[in-house]
Amino acid sequence: MTGGGSRYDAIVVGGGHNGLVCAAYLALDGLRTVVLERRREVGGMAATHELLPGVRVPALAHTLGRLRPSIVRDLHLREHGLALVQPEVRAWAPQPDGRSLTLWGDAERTAAHLADSGLVSAADARAYADNDGRLRALGSAIAVLMSRPPPDITHAGLGDALDGLRAGLAARARARSEPGGLLRVTPMSVADLLAEWFASDALRAVVAARALQYTSWEPRNPGTAALLLTDTAGNDGGMAGQTVYARGGPGALGQALESAARALGAEVRTGAEVVAVRRSGEAVCGVALASGEEVDAPVVVSGLDPRQTLLRLLEPEVLGPRLGWRAGNIRQRGATGKVNLALGALPAFRGLDGNGTDPRLRGRIVIAPTTTYVEQAARAGKYDRLADAPVLEATIPSLVDPGLVDTRRRRRKAAHVVSVIVQPAPYELRDAGWDAQRQTLGHGVLRTLDAYAPGIAELVEEMQVITPLDIESEWGATEGHALHAEAGLDQWFAWRPLHGYGRYRLPLEGLYLCGSGAHPGGGVTGGPGQLAAREVLADWARRRDRSHA
Repeated sequence: MTGGGSRYDAIVVGGGHNGLVCAAYLALDGLRTVVLERRREVGGMAATHELLPGVRVPALAHTLGRLRPSIVRDLHLREHGLALVQPEVRAWAPQPDGRSLTLWGDAERTAAHLADSGLVSAADARAYADNDGRLRALGSAIAVLMSRPPPDITHAGLGDALDGLRAGLAARARARSEPGGLLRVTPMSVADLLAEWFASDALRAVVAARALQYTSWEPRNPGTAALLLTDTAGNDGGMAGQTVYARGGPGALGQALESAARALGAEVRTGAEVVAVRRSGEAVCGVALASGEEVDAPVVVSGLDPRQTLLRLLEPEVLGPRLGWRAGNIRQRGATGKVNLALGALPAFRGLDGNGTDPRLRGRIVIAPTTTYVEQAARAGKYDRLADAPVLEATIPSLVDPGLVDTRRRRRKAAHVVSVIVQPAPYELRDAGWDAQRQTLGHGVLRTLDAYAPGIAELVEEMQVITPLDIESEWGATEGHALHAEAGLDQWFAWRPLHGYGRYRLPLEGLYLCGSGAHPGGGVTGGPGQLAAREVLADWARRRDRSHA
């Protein structure tokens, strides 16, 4: 089927951060590129929206600590308005009894604090800096694998074999300090890995909670150690994890990427919903929009999740019964919710002075006091229930970026915003009616926070609860999975999203995947968009060379 619509070299479906990254790189190389976004704004789940007049909150993602520095540099995002702020404290983990753990960006400073915390043994405090270095080495090793497309394991040639060997040797060299290296560690559970490093449960719990964020995993599931390594790869997080805010909220990233893409010559259209990929024989020739418009291009790159891309945008005969069955079985069961709060005053946490100057409130506030606590919360989600005591990661971005609350426009006395990622929030609660469960989730978050910040519920001016059903309907992520696909080892590296389709290319010639469901996976990294663009450009150059031969 061919049409007579607008003609481009490449169409990018979806204006999330990965789609914008991909489009910018394609335009940088001279391809006439258009981004087609269904919503009225770009940025996807890394967006900022108004909760009350004059009060803005992060949509889903609230920090940008894993964004690839090479993308910021290559696309000159700072020149396009992106301003990043990294607080000294990366994570603060309060306990119900008023004690707490503080993980600073500096490992030696963290070790000194741990020795005085009353929660961590002297041996663990002494070992912290060394174990931080071990985790960084493993993260650096896995970053080698995440910084390039995986090898073609279905049609491997000599070049793929050599690339794979070089990557493997480089990864092995960086992980040499850890006995067994990546081959031993990645299949482990994060609980077992951390138990080898620390005896103190409170410290193990706060690190494990970071590894499991946005997943439906429990800390004792095999393969969850790999989640911790990938969260550490390519950034300065280490054991504490990375915490970076964008001034103006995470939506500032989408705005900077849009500006960069436009400056490079790409077009960005919002309110343009793609309903089908059009083809001519075995190759793509463009897309069809919900409006009836057809847009032509020999390259289509999808930033949507892999199941949507394969099952909704393609005709069934393109997939055939086997690939259609495999696509329908991609695991992407959402288990994460979000609660945004507008507060009339800064909450008073036990053990802090409450005047807003304490640096611990500027990092991630992690409610995961013990490993058992994390396990029990995850187990509730496993059986499609809300946890009585959920795992929370909260931030107070208005302390770092006061402009999120415009005192001239606000109609209520909101002074601060609090962004809370909550787990579990199982997608399957749709069957019981998420509308009925929405308030239960929100009040459960407030009840949990009240144990650490008494009276916080009385400060609430407005509360927004985002469920996996909302993530599916608002941002198009199937089953509300924020990472587009679960990050188990069977859906990672060359097997993400499916065996045989790990190098961004999909069944039709000219069709690619660039969203979080592609290698190297989810989170606000820009990695899938960057690597997919490289593969598109490599194929484009080969086609051009053949046509000139």
